Amino acid sequence: MIGEEERSEEEGSFSKASIPKRIAVVFAGGFVNIVFGLLVYFILVSSTGNYISTTIESISPNYAAEQSDLQVGDKILKINNKTVRLKSDIDESMQSSNGEKVTITIQRQNEIKDIKLVPTEEITKNIGIYLGIEGENLTSEIKSLYANGPAQMQGVQAGDIITKVDGTECKNDPYKIVELISNSKNEKINIEVERAGEKKTFEIYPEIQKTYKIGVTFALADGTFLNNIYYGFWDTIDFSVSIIDNLKMLFSGQVSADQLMGPIGISEVVSKTEGLVEFIYLLALISLSLRSDKSFTISTA
Repeated sequence: MIGEEERSEEEGSFSKASIPKRIAVVFAGGFVNIVFGLLVYFILVSSTGNYISTTIESISPNYAAEQSDLQVGDKILKINNKTVRLKSDIDESMQSSNGEKVTITIQRQNEIKDIKLVPTEEITKNIGIYLGIEGENLTSEIKSLYANGPAQMQGVQAGDIITKVDGTECKNDPYKIVELISNSKNEKINIEVERAGEKKTFEIYPEIQKTYKIGVTFALADGTFLNNIYYGFWDTIDFSVSIIDNLKMLFSGQVSADQLMGPIGISEVVSKTEGLVEFIYLLALISLSLRSDKSFTISTA
């Protein structure tokens, strides 16, 4: 706009407008970016379908659900009186329970029931790394690391390729890497990496992570138009909340600068998109990440 970069005395220019009008213009620009991004995201997720419902399809052995009154076909409506609409709502409620007893409200045919159970605790280990992604699959290359995480503190770097975990060869099997680290019984995890053709070994004390599960799998939702709109709407709301949470983590230092990228990095990611849907999805993310000061970053975590 005329008068935005440097002052202009031309009538109707940005710099000649009153302060409230200039604030409104700047706010409107950011607001339109957010609305556009969310609208594109909603259209995409509503079109693709394949949502997981909150109706129980099967019950896993040796978990809390097996020892409770939960049955196949039950639809979970609430947890601790909080409405659940997506599977992610259930996962979040389980995690926030910290292993304490929860009340699950279910619909069984035409009957509403409350079932109390204590979620099953699972312990996994984490060394604070993000593996890269190629297409739809993980790679053995470390894409980035948690700020001040166990791996970073020991000298592991982004770009390192993991070749062994506790002596087990896994260079060509990134899913084996995840399994070995998560289920390691050792106090220290030995990681061998390849860096610029050189092998390096690190001893890392992992962080202990506790997750809580009911022990059920959920059926796919019927791919009807109304169902897709319903799940797409709440998925978009969930997506919006995650953006706010990521911003909080950025300002609190939980997300490091090496997990962000600027225009050049974004251009590189755009060039690697596969198909129109993936490109439009990334377009929505960029639109949501734009800043009125003409600098923008997006989290790749």
